[in-house]
Amino acid sequence: MPEPTPSEIPSAIGSMPAVLTPGAVVPAPDFGFPSEVEDIVSPVKKRRFGPAAILAMAWIVFVVGGAILAPYLPIPTTTETVDIPVDAAGQPYFGPSLSHPFGLDKIGKDVFSLTLYGGRVSLLVGFVAVSVGMVIGGTMGIFAGYLRGKVDTVLSIFFDTFLAIPAIILALALVAAFDPADPDLVNPTRRIFVLAGALGVVSIPVLGRIARASTLAVADREFVTAAKAMGAKPLRIMWREILPNVLPSMLVIGLLGVGVAIVAEGGLALLGASVSSPATSWGSIIAANRNAINLDQPWIIFGPSLFIFLTVLTLNYLGDVIRRRFDIRDSVL
Repeated sequence: MPEPTPSEIPSAIGSMPAVLTPGAVVPAPDFGFPSEVEDIVSPVKKRRFGPAAILAMAWIVFVVGGAILAPYLPIPTTTETVDIPVDAAGQPYFGPSLSHPFGLDKIGKDVFSLTLYGGRVSLLVGFVAVSVGMVIGGTMGIFAGYLRGKVDTVLSIFFDTFLAIPAIILALALVAAFDPADPDLVNPTRRIFVLAGALGVVSIPVLGRIARASTLAVADREFVTAAKAMGAKPLRIMWREILPNVLPSMLVIGLLGVGVAIVAEGGLALLGASVSSPATSWGSIIAANRNAINLDQPWIIFGPSLFIFLTVLTLNYLGDVIRRRFDIRDSVL
């Protein structure tokens, strides 16, 4: 039987004949499946942050860095005043300028430096409050979701009861209970941690419910069942198996909670329950100059309001980035 000619050799794909020449390199057929290189590159692309996420992280670095380094920067402190410039008519000028980007307040303090110093208290209160809520509320939620039964019933009633109380009223009551009302007796450091603790208590039921819902979603997974079959104790299972799977969703809500705590501190400041001089916060700056909104110095509240807005916005966005990165389902939240 004669050998087939090259033009009669069937192609690797379909039945069309392929012409083969000696020494030619035949490419591998493309069946539409991703190659090994694509499998490696795709996760790398997924791990990259977009420009918006980079800008959000840069803003957080700027705010946190400015708050930490404020005492070492060549700017006035919270108790120092500056020489008030005069305009062409010889009148004092309190508005924004190159040397004072956010202007001066009514007694000659630089609003930009006050805003940088205010970030020390506002950010500390926000992060400490959420940390308290995550540790206490997260622990309670994991216990409720894993143990179920009477433990779940009691803790769920506790969460629902606290959620029924207006958060700002509960926080105000806790601040009044644990700190003296006389401004002359208020210790700034103590007031900061009382604020953080009060807002942390307020966040316990929210973070507890998130942890409980996330725990219920993973408590019946195969790795938890395998740990039970191997004789692992409940505490070990909750620590080694449940917590790592619950933590991402709690981090998302935690970042949102930091922004909520910063705004809540501003609300408490308007009610006179925040820090007082020499300590300052974004909320206390707005509260001390709230009458300037309707007068001729609206720029006094512009700086701290802008910092609150951008910080809360970036925290919310970074929380959404983490949610997409870990593929956290909205139903769990």
